[in-house]
Amino acid sequence: MARVMLILVTALVLVWGTHAAEHDGFLVNGGQRLFPLGFYELPESDEGLKAMADAGVNLVRCRNRADLDRLHALGMQGVMPLPLEQGPTGEFRARVAEVADHPALAVWEGPDEVVWNYTAFSGLFRTMGIYKTREAWWEQAPEAKAYAAEQAAKIVPNMRAAAAVIRELDALKRPVWINEAKNSDVYYVRQYLDFVDITGCDYYPVHEDRRNIAEIAGATERWNQIGRGMPVYMVLQAFSWHELGEYYDAKNEAYPTFDESRFMAYDAIAHGADGILYWGSSYLKSEACRASIYALTKELAALQPFLTAPDLPGVRLSVIEDKNPDLTPRVAGLARCAGDDWLVVLVNEDDVPHTAVIVEGLEALNGRTLCQLYTEDAAVVARGELIARLQPKAVHVYATSRDYEVCCGDAREFGKAAAEAQSGDAG
Repeated sequence: MARVMLILVTALVLVWGTHAAEHDGFLVNGGQRLFPLGFYELPESDEGLKAMADAGVNLVRCRNRADLDRLHALGMQGVMPLPLEQGPTGEFRARVAEVADHPALAVWEGPDEVVWNYTAFSGLFRTMGIYKTREAWWEQAPEAKAYAAEQAAKIVPNMRAAAAVIRELDALKRPVWINEAKNSDVYYVRQYLDFVDITGCDYYPVHEDRRNIAEIAGATERWNQIGRGMPVYMVLQAFSWHELGEYYDAKNEAYPTFDESRFMAYDAIAHGADGILYWGSSYLKSEACRASIYALTKELAALQPFLTAPDLPGVRLSVIEDKNPDLTPRVAGLARCAGDDWLVVLVNEDDVPHTAVIVEGLEALNGRTLCQLYTEDAAVVARGELIARLQPKAVHVYATSRDYEVCCGDAREFGKAAAEAQSGDAG
């Protein structure tokens, strides 16, 4: 499937990519193609799981056939984690065979952050005593290089053989996905890429002392490069670091606000993500944060016809600077259509406003109105152009119909008051 993205990385650059893989990363449920909106957490209660389903979540991590039965009852699908690193043991074969025929199974998952865990993982120093310093891998210390090579020599062949068993037993040839850390080593990751179908990374940038949400763009781009065009799933933050225990040295709560979560999701999609999952919600102590993430997944689910559509060729993005003429702006976007409806998304990744973000090549929309969803604003397209003013870290979602808006109440306001207060203090 051809992919064209509107991504402004210099004055004006239109980035092209290709999908040559057998799988495109999308789900198929009841004959409908769906963009994965997933969670690692499987709620214990049926009420909690239904709340996820009602929020548009369509993919959840499972443990067994009973979990898949629960998902199937709600029209959801499952990710089944498998210990590929242990090789094709009898237990492994039995686990695959147990669920391979289940209609709710959509994706097999390999070992989480497998390369990170034998290369850069700080626990190799802090808890396991394998490295002399926490920075041993980044400094390419001899013991770190030797340990990684020794582990890869065992783990990668095991993974290859285990993946072959999945191919043998799964008649539906469901994709195999492996999630890595944002900075996992390319050399070792590419040792297993030829026997998996989906790659990607997790990245959780909201901390009590920094909130580097724009780094999602680079993380998504990095994994698109690493995967050589294979589908990329991005795993985003659904927790505050202080909830994870003393190991993480975080004392104060710092949940992603609704606006931050919305920014990260749309920025990942604009940079080529083929699915979005959330990790950490099982640790959540803030039901307001959970509600805000559900509000976002509900918003994204309403856009499903566009999320699985290809980007439109011939659409161009540019920025005319006024106050910052020497700045190379970072604005990402996409333009897609589904039937007679259109979607245009713009994401300002900068900490400064841009008052002239121009989308050209929209001649098919001349005279039609693009509504900025979840605001009262709208614009009539003329001369094939849409001109927008974007505040710092702003996301504008335009559609030819307000039918794509969903009601989520106060959940969309989560974190806004505190963010505005902090901004006022900084000013």
